Amino acid sequence: MTTIIVLVKQVPDTNAKIAVNNGRVDLSAVKMVMSPYDEFAVETALRHREAVGGEVTALTVGGPAAEKILKDAKAIGVDHIVRIDSAEEMDSNALQTVLTKAVQDLGATVVYCGKSAADTGAGSTGPGLAERLGWASVSNIISATFSDSISAVAPGSGGNVKLSVPLPAVLSCDKGDFKVRKPNVKGIMQAKKASVEVHSIEAPASSVTLVDQSLPPAKPAGKSYQGGAAAAEVAQLLRDEANVL
Repeated sequence: MTTIIVLVKQVPDTNAKIAVNNGRVDLSAVKMVMSPYDEFAVETALRHREAVGGEVTALTVGGPAAEKILKDAKAIGVDHIVRIDSAEEMDSNALQTVLTKAVQDLGATVVYCGKSAADTGAGSTGPGLAERLGWASVSNIISATFSDSISAVAPGSGGNVKLSVPLPAVLSCDKGDFKVRKPNVKGIMQAKKASVEVHSIEAPASSVTLVDQSLPPAKPAGKSYQGGAAAAEVAQLLRDEANVL
């Protein structure tokens, strides 16, 4: 049986206003959602199941609050939802080590994930996981077809490239040329009743320590000009400050 795992991560809503208090980002009043690129990974995983059979497991690492995005994935149509219990911040090495053990324990055939998380933007999870597993890997795929292997399309220099990917493999997903499905009422009700499997995996100590967080400098106020008399000054500003002339 094909065992398909899709990695999902809980992140702040990309439209939320972020505040920093005492050198740390304050997320207490921020809505948390599934990282947007993970939605394309879930959709690709479900299409893989529909093409060849098998089961899809959504997997995340985090505390109990992270179960919301697992229920969201369940409402869309995944078969199983698993949370690796962790309340600690992990660097990339620690996270990928934990995910490697989880993927091995679950007996995965293929792993899908978003090309990057909306909070960190690192984009290292897919390639790092594949390196640890010794599996094939393709990043930023925008579509795929499925059989005993995967035929994936990803951006390349000069245009898109079509790649034949042997299994097992890890594939990270970009915004695809397809719409992601939305949950229906039946799926939402089933998700509410679904139980989350909670696993414990010991993580290695993180070697990267967060020292301080701060917001970027505020953008300066814009300038407004009216009338033909200001044309020379506007042209000078466009040339000297905006570098567009």
